[in-house]
Amino acid sequence: MTQPRLLIGDIGGTNARFALADPAGDRFGEARSLACSNYDTAEDAVIDYLESKNVAEPAVICLAVAGPVIDQSVRFTNNHWRVDAAELARRFSGVRVRLLNDFEAIAHSLPRLTNDDLVPIGLRDHSLKDKRDFTVGVLGPGTGLGVAGLVGRGDHRFAVVTEGGHVGFAPENQLQFEVLRHLRGRFDRVSEERLLCGPGLENIYWAIRKIHGASTVRADAAEVFRRALEQSDVHATEALNLFYEALGQSAGNAALSLGAYDGIYIGGGIIKRHPDLLKTSAFRSGFENKGRYRALMERVPTMLITHPEPGLLGAADIAAGMYRDGT
Repeated sequence: MTQPRLLIGDIGGTNARFALADPAGDRFGEARSLACSNYDTAEDAVIDYLESKNVAEPAVICLAVAGPVIDQSVRFTNNHWRVDAAELARRFSGVRVRLLNDFEAIAHSLPRLTNDDLVPIGLRDHSLKDKRDFTVGVLGPGTGLGVAGLVGRGDHRFAVVTEGGHVGFAPENQLQFEVLRHLRGRFDRVSEERLLCGPGLENIYWAIRKIHGASTVRADAAEVFRRALEQSDVHATEALNLFYEALGQSAGNAALSLGAYDGIYIGGGIIKRHPDLLKTSAFRSGFENKGRYRALMERVPTMLITHPEPGLLGAADIAAGMYRDGT
């Protein structure tokens, strides 16, 4: 009997990563990354991928997308694509299609992660493998800041889809107040994402140089990291320290907002590249610094996700469920 082909994808502003999932939902293969700019539409990219794998028609299609999914449709802010589930279903003769937010997909990956996919930050690791009742959260800085939750109750799991990266930034010390003051001169509103992502680190660095009266030279996030690691730029070091501290504050806010006392997971490529920095940074102190709720926060585990493609893993889990349930 021919193995069913479950098409999954993780589409960002620059690249679209496609793969074929196993019906068990615990793994995928045949992964390939395509540049969005090389294709007029998402459908063209899907067709190119399927043809390269000699797949005429998948059994289901499940795509994680970097943006809010409204009525199973998304229009990207960082590329020219619009993806619509109904249009994809028509193109592939009624194949079942589902779109989900990229951090919704990562949330669904969490019970599939093993200890090899996680680095504990502070407390020891906290596996969901054998837990039936839990509430956890995940957030991660990349091009933007994604935030989601996952609730497990018995045999059922429900993702909590949010745009939590766009809540307002709340400074907790004098340096953060000064950074906020300078950023308010550049932006109509300063959300957490204005600080906690790649461009956000660049914003912090710019603001800190302004605070110290230094010339406001621009440096991308990779350059700020490099200067801080080499200890060649005190402003880069200060910017990176603030970045990690504010990330901890944001993660703590997510834990309180979602009731995610069983754990907060950190994703995103920026943090994953420097796990030791996260361990030694002010992340955990920022996370626990919740006043009257400090004792509660001290008990909440935080873990760094090191799995290379948690979005695809979560999409594989959902695609398997679509195939199994016929929905």
